[in-house]
Amino acid sequence: MTRFPRTSIGSTGLAVPALGFGAASVGNLYRAMSDAAARETLQCALDQGIALFDTAPHYGQGLSERRVGAVISGHDVVLSTKVGRVLKPTTPHDRGTERYGFIDGDPYEPEFDYSYDGVMRAFNDSRHRLGGAPVDILLAHDLGEVTHGDAHAHHLKAFLDGGYHAMRALKDGGQIRAIGLGVNEWQICEEILGHADIDVVLLAGRYTLLEQTALSSFLPLCERRGVSVLAAGVFNSGILSGGTAYNYAPAPETVRSRVQALKAVCDSHNVPLAAVALQFPLAHPAIAGAIVGMASPAEVTQNIDWFNRSIPAGLWSDLKAETLLPDDAPTPAPEKVHT
Repeated sequence: MTRFPRTSIGSTGLAVPALGFGAASVGNLYRAMSDAAARETLQCALDQGIALFDTAPHYGQGLSERRVGAVISGHDVVLSTKVGRVLKPTTPHDRGTERYGFIDGDPYEPEFDYSYDGVMRAFNDSRHRLGGAPVDILLAHDLGEVTHGDAHAHHLKAFLDGGYHAMRALKDGGQIRAIGLGVNEWQICEEILGHADIDVVLLAGRYTLLEQTALSSFLPLCERRGVSVLAAGVFNSGILSGGTAYNYAPAPETVRSRVQALKAVCDSHNVPLAAVALQFPLAHPAIAGAIVGMASPAEVTQNIDWFNRSIPAGLWSDLKAETLLPDDAPTPAPEKVHT
């Protein structure tokens, strides 16, 4: 069993493991999974030492939370879920129906609601679906201009005027231990940090081996403010782990070419590209852990192997020499193996 190093989240005293389980997969993201297969995958993660699980009402319209809660209840783990969507009952859909990227989700329709009452309702509903498993980290999900377009200003105001205060009340009341944002856009995080204090940001896809747009301003801001970051989407939807998708869509030629250049350097050192992609963001001092989607016991084992893979210092210097990484990007200590 791997003993994953832990890092404290902000000033909360809550310590999170460096590798976490992203539970969109067990919400049937892009492919259906039986209850038995989901349970087997989650149990395998527990058995192999993974003790950080991130879910959300959005994942399978509640399906992910139900499945996660059924397996982790009673275990000593860190649990993260999200608010910002309220699930409202709807007519069950035909088998095989895809909604918002999830196949055969539960019979609920999500509605964005970042108000005080909406956040409180979403949290209480999540606790019910999770079977009473205690929530440690609560994240406001999918704020941002790219996500909401013309409705961005409305949702941001609702959050700052209402939902944020609900999250603070839940933390101050001891019902959760840390609050933050779960987003794909670092720009919204900088905007919110101008008005609010948070503990953690789960940032998907914006600080990876392929993309470091968060490096120049956002991550230094987090260091100054004592905000911890959980890096999600470290494979940029799969393009860095052998897939063809980039940011939830087919990868364009420019991205495919850059990935091939990254892979060539990794191959020259006999190291899998995915191992380098998983370990790279963890080197930044603002980043406390990586959240990785895992859809089978084999994927659990594979990700742990990538996490533990030794990477020579020369690989990182070669990536920088070929301008595939910025010179100021922190890189992991060489030959570091977790046991």
